[in-house]
Amino acid sequence: MRSEYRSVYRLISFLLLCGDVLLGCATPRGTGDLGVVIERARGSVLIIETTHHTSLAAVTGLGDLSHASVVYSRDARYAYVFGRDGGLTKVDLLQGRIEKRIVQAGNAIGGAISQDGRLIAVSNYVPGGVKVFAADTLEPIADIPAGSGDSAQRSKVVGLVDAPGNRFVFSLYDAGEIWVADMKTPKQPKISRFQNVGRQPYDGTVTSDGRYYIAGLFGEDGLALLDLWNLDAGVQRILGGYGRGDKPLPVFKMPHLDCWAMAADQAFVPAVGRHEVLVIDQQNWKEAARIPVHGQPVFVVARPDGRQVWVNFAFPDNDTVEVIDTLTRKIVKTLKPGKAVLHMEFTPRGEQVWISVRDEDRVDVYDTETFNRVTSLPVDKPSGIFFTVRAHRIGS
Repeated sequence: MRSEYRSVYRLISFLLLCGDVLLGCATPRGTGDLGVVIERARGSVLIIETTHHTSLAAVTGLGDLSHASVVYSRDARYAYVFGRDGGLTKVDLLQGRIEKRIVQAGNAIGGAISQDGRLIAVSNYVPGGVKVFAADTLEPIADIPAGSGDSAQRSKVVGLVDAPGNRFVFSLYDAGEIWVADMKTPKQPKISRFQNVGRQPYDGTVTSDGRYYIAGLFGEDGLALLDLWNLDAGVQRILGGYGRGDKPLPVFKMPHLDCWAMAADQAFVPAVGRHEVLVIDQQNWKEAARIPVHGQPVFVVARPDGRQVWVNFAFPDNDTVEVIDTLTRKIVKTLKPGKAVLHMEFTPRGEQVWISVRDEDRVDVYDTETFNRVTSLPVDKPSGIFFTVRAHRIGS
């Protein structure tokens, strides 16, 4: 190739590369301040950055995102989006496009990424169970049908999280069980089953050190606790009968445990069918207090430093957010962002919180010290907000 043609070829290649990178070659960037907002009504995600509060790109064609969640690759470049229709979509944050998409089930409810970043697991309602895929190609690796005993009927799977040791932990809603899947040999996972953990576990979470898995129970008052450092000890029931004979209120939206608040050796958790946040002493896993709140809590989320807990609520009180001071256990601020507050996500160091206001088609950004609204972004029917800091946290 003649030298002048080589020069032209290199120039064209350079320009094409620049056009293919979301922010341009002149300003290469990392992904540490990026995130996605779910636009649930139109099946898309909005890629945002938190430093300047801007939206960078919208990625469409992700299917039913009415109950979507997201995990990130360990380099925080790729977002894995779990759709309600069983869709699993790998999104490239830097190029603003879908890398690959599959529909792996008929009805799904979330997923997790393994400790080594090589496996993506999806929890399914239809058919019940967990399917595991290669993170790079989304090729199937393992299928774990979740059934109870000898029954051929599969159970809905909820509360799927990653845990140290390349394990996945999840709950069986219909069967009342918790399973731990050891994925050291991915195509032949080793399953530890724990039965009779309580009626209808509806969600689960893992503590930030990866030691304890906690499942909330919808069919009865209480929580189920599993020590992942000592599986032989089995499942311990905690907070049994916290309703103390009171009839629970109708539940319009299930609480979420995946972002529950851990602060100062205490856990702040939403009570099912109550206008309360329960406080648990993590030294003995017993009730330490209960805090009356505005409505039925959905998300109870701690600021990264643990000093504040932010709470949003189910319909008809879902226009409100309350802030609890974890030292005094008192509500220190009540905000009214607007109709249908669905999710809250703190920036990595906690100076701001992003709040989705679905029915007003926007995301609000608040200063967590002054409680002033910093800015708002127009977003079409926003629900979940997920920042890339999750790439480096256990269980998220």
